[in-house]
Amino acid sequence: QVQLQESGGGLVQPGGSLRLSCAASGRISDINTMAWYRQAPGSQRDYVASVTGESSTYVATSVKDRFAISADRAKNTVYLQMNDLKPEDTAVYFCYVQALVEGRWSDYWGQGTQVTVSS
Repeated sequence: QVQLQESGGGLVQPGGSLRLSCAASGRISDINTMAWYRQAPGSQRDYVASVTGESSTYVATSVKDRFAISADRAKNTVYLQMNDLKPEDTAVYFCYVQALVEGRWSDYWGQGTQVTVSS
């Protein structure tokens, strides 16, 4: 029904930057929320940032000085710009979308993209 294609992860040195992308495709009539979560080894999945409606953005306090979220609604794509990356940002980053498909609102998750911050 809905496919989420994530890209942009990889290995980066501390202080570096990465930009994650997540493109949603399928039988989508509308999207309410697009978001990013992350999960470090042995930890729970944590909220990072989200875009709701046309342009309401929210970023977790722990990263709001370094991360920014944006979306291209025409492309059903959400981005996460991550700057000044730190080793503690190492995690699998998951894209989340709340989409209207065939008259029903449902939650969809991407497969995750690995971000590793290491020297």
